[in-house]
This record gives sequence, structure tokens and C-alpha cells, in this order.
Amino acid sequence: MKSPMNANFIKLAEEVMARCQKLASFSEAASGTQRTFLSPPMKDCHREVSSWMQALGMNVSVDAVGNLRGFYPAAPSGALRIMLGSHLDTVPNAGAFDGILGVVLAVAVVKSLQEMKLPFGIEVIGFSEEEGVRFGVPFIGSRALVGRVDEELLGRQDANGISVRQAIQDFGLNPNQISEAALRDDLLGYIEFHIEQGPVLEHFGRPLGVVEAIVGQSRLEFTFSGQTNHAGTTPMNLRHDALATTAEWIVAVENLAKRTTGIVATVGFVEAKPGATNVIAGEARATLDIRHASDTARAVALEELIRQAESIAARRGVTAKWRTLLSQRAVAMDPFLTEQLSQAVEMSGSEPHRMASGAGHDAMIVAEKIPAAMIFLRTPGGISHHPAESVHPDDVAKALECGHHLLTQLAASQEFLGRTCRA
Repeated sequence: MKSPMNANFIKLAEEVMARCQKLASFSEAASGTQRTFLSPPMKDCHREVSSWMQALGMNVSVDAVGNLRGFYPAAPSGALRIMLGSHLDTVPNAGAFDGILGVVLAVAVVKSLQEMKLPFGIEVIGFSEEEGVRFGVPFIGSRALVGRVDEELLGRQDANGISVRQAIQDFGLNPNQISEAALRDDLLGYIEFHIEQGPVLEHFGRPLGVVEAIVGQSRLEFTFSGQTNHAGTTPMNLRHDALATTAEWIVAVENLAKRTTGIVATVGFVEAKPGATNVIAGEARATLDIRHASDTARAVALEELIRQAESIAARRGVTAKWRTLLSQRAVAMDPFLTEQLSQAVEMSGSEPHRMASGAGHDAMIVAEKIPAAMIFLRTPGGISHHPAESVHPDDVAKALECGHHLLTQLAASQEFLGRTCRA
């Protein structure tokens, strides 16, 4: 028989899942879910989440980069705060839980306190951008918290020629106030709940995983330039085919990743010009996403893939150029918070699984300034970034119970309350 508290978490988990599905309906796509940085549906999303926050007595605001922030005050003598959250944007044709679950679950953890006040306040944040879909650069929301939104980023343009700065203004915000979004020096730490987006927890039969580190990743764009020509009249030995060059290099990327332990490498986008059936491509662009828990191993692999791009291109009479879109080091999570999360998972009746995250998350950005930790929820089938993405209701209930135990543990920890803030 489940305890009354467990029954409460199960009921709250049902509400969390229904709310995630509700937010999935706010989309800029005619069918499916797509909600990119400060697109019009983000206003609907803010309105909905704000109403949940306000019902719990939270003070709600939107900072100058579009992050939704709700603050649940501490007991009268409390002057510190902890931050919980994740992101509210999505990839195209998304599921209902990536990122969004972390925000909705954080609100529900506050609700689980049943108006009880802790010696620290709780700030729930819904980051405006993490996926990098609209402007090709991820983490715009969390970058603002650590002072990494610069003029170069503000000047980046989307496919319609709208800059980040203009998108912020169009949303009714002032980009000149972005510095005010920075983390405060009263913050003790950041906790992010997120679906795993992989098959590991399901493989081990564990509902929750404790993230010890987030792998480093590099994202690059390669441009191969050859010679456009007629597909019917140009002999094969006289071609300088940019797309064929790209294809050979893509196979080289896959082969290197398969023979290098721990490396994952993906070419997820290819574009050929002029893009006609009967024309040899004179130019082709391709992206590279490469990740590893070791920054050194990642750098060695990347150097080899650049060398192979140049070698393959030279042999085919094609030139190869590249530019870096993202270079993010591997980030260890805070040992104290990670241990506290493990204890909270055990208190919820589960055995914690310690693991690394192969995906990037806002926690890796926030960790530059304050202690950060992450908890993963099992992802059925390992499916994410797809409408079939799902979570088990019982796992959500376990995560809620874990979050509740974590807050009460931290409230009783003099080591935690005595920490010196780094922000």
C-alpha cells in the first residue's frame, strides 16, 4: 500500500504530465510542436506557466532575454535562494517533455511544499532558449545568467534575417537590460530535472539517474567548394563534386567515431548548391557535432576530422573551409549537490544510477558561476526530439518525491546554508 504522501506525488505527477501536454499545444508549426526562441507561442507558454506560479504565491517576471522566472520566498529570516528549472523552447517536431518537464516539475516541487517556507527561497526558471534552433547557437537563455550574451551573439540572424537583438525587441523586451538577468550572489545552487534522452536508465531498470558530468561538445560548419557543371556532359574523372566530397567525409566521420571509444559524432545537416537534379553541386555545407567526456579526446578527434576533410577535398580538387559554432568543455556537476541528489533518490525508494550526460544542458552553463546538479528521468525507448517522446507517470512521481526530499535535506544542512556564493 502506498503512503498518503506517495499518493499525493502520484496525483501531482498526473498534473505535471497534463501540463506538459498543454504546453506542447503552443506551437509555431501547423502540426506538431515547435517553439523556438521568443517566437509568438512563447508568450502563450509564459502566460500558462505564470498562472501556475502565481497560484502558489510566486512573484513572476520575464528577464530581458526572455527567461521566465518565478520566485517562492523563504521563511522571514531567509536571505538565500536556490534555482530550479530547465528550458521552454523545443526542436522542430518535438515531444512534450524535453526541457519543459524540468520547468513544470520544478513548479510542482514548490507545490508539494504545501505553502511551507524553507530557510532559502526557490527561484523556478524557464529558459527562453537552449536548443539552438532559430539562431544556430544554443543556450541563449542561460548564457545571459553568466554574462555571455555579447554583441556578436545579439547580431546573429535567423533564416528570415531577424537578429537576436531584434527578436528580443519584437517580444517587448529591452536587450540593453540583459546584464540585469545575471545570477545574483545570494544563489546557493541550481538543480535541473530532465528526461535522459537516451536508453541507459531503461537498460538498467532505474527510474532516476544522477548526473555526475556533462560531456564536452563541439559544433562546426564545413563548406566544401568545387565546380558546378552539367550532370550529363561532364565525365566522372573531370568532376569537382562538392556533394560527393561531403559524402565521403561523412563516412570518415562515422568511421572515426566507431573506432574511438566514447566519441559520438554526427553530421545532422547537409545542403548542396545549386540543388538541381541535373547539376553537379559546386558547393555543399555540412554540420558536425562531436562529443566526449574528455576534452582532450574530443580535441584529438576533431583535429583528425578536419585533416580528413582537407585531404578528401584536395584529392577531389575541392576546397574545404570550416567555422566553429560551439566549443563547450566537459563540465563536472557539484559533488555536494550530486551526493544530496543521490540520497534524495534513495529516500524516494529508488536506487540512484550515477552517469554522464551525452547531451548538453543549461546546467553546464550555469555551473560556470554557481554549484549545479542534474537528475535524469528514464526515457522509454530512449526516444527524444520526436513526438513519441514519453515518460512513465510513476517515474515523474519518483522525481517529485526526490525533489521534495532534496529541498528538505538542504534546508536542514548547515554545510549547504553556509556555502559562499560564487555568482
